[in-house]
Amino acid sequence: MQLTNLNKYELKPVLITGNEEISPNVFVFSWKREGIFSPGQVIKITADPNEPPRIYSICSGINDENLSVLFNVKPGGELTPKLAMMKPGDKIYVSAPYGSFSSDDSPATWIATGTGIAPFYSMIRSGRYKNKKLIHGVSYANQFYFEEFLEKVLDENYIRCCSRAETGVHFHGRITDYLIGLNKLSREDKYYLCGQALMVVEVRDLLIRKGVPYGQIYAEIYF
Repeated sequence: MQLTNLNKYELKPVLITGNEEISPNVFVFSWKREGIFSPGQVIKITADPNEPPRIYSICSGINDENLSVLFNVKPGGELTPKLAMMKPGDKIYVSAPYGSFSSDDSPATWIATGTGIAPFYSMIRSGRYKNKKLIHGVSYANQFYFEEFLEKVLDENYIRCCSRAETGVHFHGRITDYLIGLNKLSREDKYYLCGQALMVVEVRDLLIRKGVPYGQIYAEIYF
């Protein structure tokens, strides 16, 4: 272990407490929480202090015993295949939580694709879902992560869009299809977007075309 690298990335070693595969090749990865964080913040992680860390959104609640992240295994990736193989007791290196992607009590629509649900799940687990609507877009129904919990908490304010499978339960199509079908969007609401860059750009541009002011749109992009 090179201390210089730990200082460079401001990382410290922690021991894994859990690594659960919640959907094919999608994991919730946990370690004991120390200190506080704000829902919506991110954290840097690496399995080797000599390698650059990757950034993940925290998906646990502020009162949870463990700090958790949600990730999907990327074929050929440098880190996620290693994380997927780890067991409780194994060591990783993490930064302190940081970032300013957060939501207050004002009316807002949260929009996510895939694992971009993580920061909104953290906010909901932390009890910060007043005046909120969540729209989650995925390809297949088994990718609605935390679906049972979200449905129980948000009820009709939880919208699920499934683009590649017609389930008869979820909206069949992409998030953009769902938004295009809405007659009107509130110009006063805030809109929070989290997911891959292409989705964020497409949804942002669509919201603006439908009259949402640019300053009401906030984004967290996953690479």
